[in-house]
Amino acid sequence: MTFEVSVLDWFAKLWEIEKNEYWGYVTSGGTEGNLHGILVGRENFPDGILYTSEDSHYSIPKIARMYRMQCVKVGSLISGEIDCVDLEASLLANKDKPAIINLNIGTTLKGAIDDIDLVIQTLYKCGFTRDRFYIHCDGALFGIMLPFIEQAPRISFKKPIDSVTISGHKFLGCPSPCGVLITRLKYIDALSRECGIIASRDATITGSRSGHAPILMWYALKKSGLIGLENEVNNCMMKSRYLLNKLRDAGIGAMLNEFSNIVAFERPQDDQFTRRWNLASNKNISHVVVLKHVTIEMLDSFVLEFVQKRLIWSKYGQFQPLCIANDVGS
Repeated sequence: MTFEVSVLDWFAKLWEIEKNEYWGYVTSGGTEGNLHGILVGRENFPDGILYTSEDSHYSIPKIARMYRMQCVKVGSLISGEIDCVDLEASLLANKDKPAIINLNIGTTLKGAIDDIDLVIQTLYKCGFTRDRFYIHCDGALFGIMLPFIEQAPRISFKKPIDSVTISGHKFLGCPSPCGVLITRLKYIDALSRECGIIASRDATITGSRSGHAPILMWYALKKSGLIGLENEVNNCMMKSRYLLNKLRDAGIGAMLNEFSNIVAFERPQDDQFTRRWNLASNKNISHVVVLKHVTIEMLDSFVLEFVQKRLIWSKYGQFQPLCIANDVGS
């Protein structure tokens, strides 16, 4: 399909891989992209071990179970970024088997970006040559945002990475779930199989796919354009910092990783308040993902109501102050 090829070429240029060196398709979302990227790694390294941080998206351990892969959960830093000291120890303990690494280009809860360059250095330091590791980058939200932020880490196939996936319904705002997966063409033969009924080779997860998704993604990219996308990214960054400062000024523990639009803060004590603002939470932390539809007025209203509720919780002894990584990130 012309629209799908156009979308794939756009992302291939964004992530710096030549047209004759990549293979990809428009997926149903980030999870399918993770399913495909890790499957390509597994098919090329059948005895490989999957390494992923404890802050990874829930789809990663689920994928390991589905594929019956040995999965090593690596520790995370307080920021949510993968702990390369722990990764090194895990790699050294399994030097006899190839490494399939899942990296987070923005963790779900804290928006932490795993250090691609440091992970690559760690692999080489542990004796893993280029032909003994595969790196998949889960960039569901940030994979399209980072290239438009000055001094942000580069997502580039000029580095020894092997697949990248993003979601089209997150930052781009496509009206139905969709995404993109791009991998190196040289790896796809290990996965694809001849399929007589469609007179072609089958290399996707689902086989039949939506014909609307590529059109929706193409439209979203063309509507904003490169300058428009850059402005939207910078606007999200500005509003994220604004929310961080408002929360801290109100005495609410909060953190914001560098190059992130996800503000994490102490979890509200009122489930009704949490449901009203549709807050995603894990243990004692909640977060707000500041996207382009979020206005300053919305953020002001959220913080004001949070502070008012907090006073009530404190009055009735339901509030326990939480110090949440104020020294991390911005």
